[in-house]
Amino acid sequence: MTNTFRARILLAEDDEAMRAYLDRALTNAGFHVDSVDRGTAAIPMLQDNEYDLLLSDIVMPEMDGIELAQRCNEISPATKVMFITGFAAVTLKASREQPQAKVLSKPFHLKDLVLEVERVLDDRLSASL
Repeated sequence: MTNTFRARILLAEDDEAMRAYLDRALTNAGFHVDSVDRGTAAIPMLQDNEYDLLLSDIVMPEMDGIELAQRCNEISPATKVMFITGFAAVTLKASREQPQAKVLSKPFHLKDLVLEVERVLDDRLSASL
């Protein structure tokens, strides 16, 4: 059975190479991806568009991923949140402050990222079949 639902993901990642890498991998997996380089750039995107998932690095300049997730919860409560990080200490903070959000620690394999994104979006993917 072919899945015709194309989940919309907002990717917030300040590292340009990592952002391009993740964007390409998720697009190749069939997702519609919009990418921004900082949390403050994601806010207007969340206000103007409907996203199924906010995929955010935690450590970013101007606004970290946890604050961005809190703003996302206010602006677009239906948008699920998933964090990516290379720092163990911020993983604990994210789990405490956003307990419903999945945290994926770097480094990770792209197939693991895609599997986790599909798992997070599973209820939406199932509903569209």
